[in-house]
Amino acid sequence: MKAVVQGRYGGPEALEVKEIDQPGVVGNEVLVRVRAASLNARDWHVMRGDPYVARLMDPATFGLRAPKMDLGTDFAGVVEAVGPDVRRLKPGDEVYGEAGGAFAEYVKAPDTVVDTKPANLTFEQAAAMPLAANTALMGLRDVAQLKAGQQLLINGASGGVGTFAVQIAKALDAEVTAVCSTKNVDLMRSLGADAVVDYTQDDFTSKQYDVVLDLVGNRSLADLRRALTPTGLLILSGGGVFRGGSVFGPVGLMIRGMLLSRFVSQRIVTFDAKPSAENLATLRTMAEDRKLIPAIDRTYPLAEIAEAIRYVETEHARAKVVITA
Repeated sequence: MKAVVQGRYGGPEALEVKEIDQPGVVGNEVLVRVRAASLNARDWHVMRGDPYVARLMDPATFGLRAPKMDLGTDFAGVVEAVGPDVRRLKPGDEVYGEAGGAFAEYVKAPDTVVDTKPANLTFEQAAAMPLAANTALMGLRDVAQLKAGQQLLINGASGGVGTFAVQIAKALDAEVTAVCSTKNVDLMRSLGADAVVDYTQDDFTSKQYDVVLDLVGNRSLADLRRALTPTGLLILSGGGVFRGGSVFGPVGLMIRGMLLSRFVSQRIVTFDAKPSAENLATLRTMAEDRKLIPAIDRTYPLAEIAEAIRYVETEHARAKVVITA
């Protein structure tokens, strides 16, 4: 089968599409014929081994000189085979989920991170959802426990996680302010944002919010706290994707935030969005109820994976970029 392989850290030129052996399945694993996959910030970090501290903090993903995890996490496709312990899924089922190595013709994954594809979505749309939509869901529903009427600010609302966060927050009946550049203002309004701050024209710290979800990492903790009510919640999730060559990257902001949270009335938290079939089922229901619509910027074939990542790096892509296998 064809798959993206990487023998060293570097830019898109370090990626190759090669023929490798098709994986087999055991236990609760399912083998999926990938119809589409999508890019995430995680792929960029793994490709470049950046920030450097991640090579020590996450040895299962990062090696010292080359990544240990194959690129690609989100996928949508058709079940090809199942292990003997799989009961929910069967060959021929259309599914979506998260697993390393999704930039390939086939990917295997535990059935605990795979669920039935939303019936009303294409494979490309479904592939855009798992990691980004799950991050938004867990951040707002589980961490923030967002309630109807609360004021939420999303910094980085036009990215993959951000476009889902706007819609999930509206489904939870929150009042949503989206921060983005001029070219993305109309997109934010089309997704349901109550207010939009164009950061090239205005400063979002002039107003206070109950919850701030920071997906960019481009502002200081002082700035982010200024946008919070005295007892508000700041959620730090990623950021700093395209600076490169960093020792700590967004991890530095998260560490400073966690240390500061002990001494201030505002809550500052980070979280790890664990993939699960249960959350995918929730997202499927939201998509089928038309409460969640994936926004896709561009689509590339697997053979053009280097061009796809280069576009994400250099053109400040909005929403999701999808790879078709």
